[in-house]
Amino acid sequence: MHLDRVKLITEMARKRITTKELAELSGISRATIAGVRGGKSCANKTGEKLAEALGVDLKRLLDN
Repeated sequence: MHLDRVKLITEMARKRITTKELAELSGISRATIAGVRGGKSCANKTGEKLAEALGVDLKRLLDN
């Protein structure tokens, strides 16, 4: 799965959540989140967990 890095960063900024906080909320490692923020693809479950932790629909984070 490929998340749009800009959308992810924007949602984090809107919620005022750091990478460390997102890692704690989602159960995803900071390294994985940093990779996704850098444009790397991730597992479907990872995308789902990140979206849930941010309180948004997964579709909102997907790279169109």
